[in-house]
Amino acid sequence: MKKLLLLLLLPGLLAACKKKEDTPVKEVIAKKWTAKQVDENSTVVYTKGATNNIRLGYTQFLLDLSSPTAVTYREFDANDFTGTWDVVNNEKLVLSNLTPQPTGSNGTLEFTINSASATELVLTRLTASGKTGGSTNKYTLANP
Repeated sequence: MKKLLLLLLLPGLLAACKKKEDTPVKEVIAKKWTAKQVDENSTVVYTKGATNNIRLGYTQFLLDLSSPTAVTYREFDANDFTGTWDVVNNEKLVLSNLTPQPTGSNGTLEFTINSASATELVLTRLTASGKTGGSTNKYTLANP
């Protein structure tokens, strides 16, 4: 009787111990993001809600990844760019075919994905931004 009970419980125990699959980063970040904090060359230039921000324009920053492939990217100067987006190896976000083309980008912007959760996305731009004086920017984004 004990052996029969053990045989009946064993499949359930094995199923319960099965490792959960991690959600792909592309699914985790597929939403609208706004700026929570922005660092330009390691200098904090914007913190949401702060009164002493160096770049106030980040209040209108938007990274809209809510479509499976289409992106809208709004920079701190209120310029909007539309194109496509993808995630490479769960570690790099690529915005491509952007129109109009952001200055010096050839229509493509790439970011390292430092971390991603349902409520926060941290990105570091892989190329310097001409609009911010050639700085390398780190974006801590929040899902509004």
